[in-house]
Amino acid sequence: MKVARSGRARLDGSLTPVHNVALELAVQDPAGARIASDVGARRVELCSALGATGGITPSAALIEAAIDAAAVVPETAGAPILEVHVLIRPRPGGFTWSAEERALMARETVLSVDAGADGVVVGALTPDGRVDEETVRALVAAAGDAEVTFHRALDVVPDQLAALDMLADLGVTRVLTSGGAARAGEGVERLARLVERSADLGVEIMAGGGVRLEDVPTLAAAGVDAIHLSARRVVADDGGPGGGTGGYEVTDADVAHTVAEAVRELQLR
Repeated sequence: MKVARSGRARLDGSLTPVHNVALELAVQDPAGARIASDVGARRVELCSALGATGGITPSAALIEAAIDAAAVVPETAGAPILEVHVLIRPRPGGFTWSAEERALMARETVLSVDAGADGVVVGALTPDGRVDEETVRALVAAAGDAEVTFHRALDVVPDQLAALDMLADLGVTRVLTSGGAARAGEGVERLARLVERSADLGVEIMAGGGVRLEDVPTLAAAGVDAIHLSARRVVADDGGPGGGTGGYEVTDADVAHTVAEAVRELQLR
């Protein structure tokens, strides 16, 4: 369901305030889902190996545990029950998939939705960098009534506006994008254009990619429907006996709370 906007970006570069902005956190465990629920986030994107790989599909057990954690009534008064959206990405590196990987992604989509996920997060491109229409159509079909977010694969597509039109036709619910920039805070102008184009398409625009606290007002003013960030920190620990990176990532409750408060302030203005 599309989030209503109370303001919109204009192509002449001026921005009007937007107050109804959802917050989505990328999390990697049930504890992260509980933090997201407690701070009043609308959704989580559930994944594994976020820092090391940009995120891959979590295990079936992790999906079930996160959904159970999200079902708890949030501590923030008036906050909705947290939605869990599962990243469907069978491996790190690139967005072009083999036939075997595409079949795996479709099956993981079905299993995630059957487990109770509210949506899935996908991305697929052709070898020449365009949206892989056939694969996205198959994944939308596999998701059934669940929502489908097209992730930041959109940020490497040459023509984002044309890609947005195609994704709308394919039934995608929303897109996650930095506006093609390294950080969403640097892609505000393109994000505003995507917002303007999306107005008649029924596709939500979610800003994400290196989001900082100070970016929140500007991103909201660009008219985006949602803001996405990981709010993660690294816990120091030993590496394995065979080497490898020590430490692991968790959701930082303080960062999540601070950003959630900033988003709520926008809605009270």
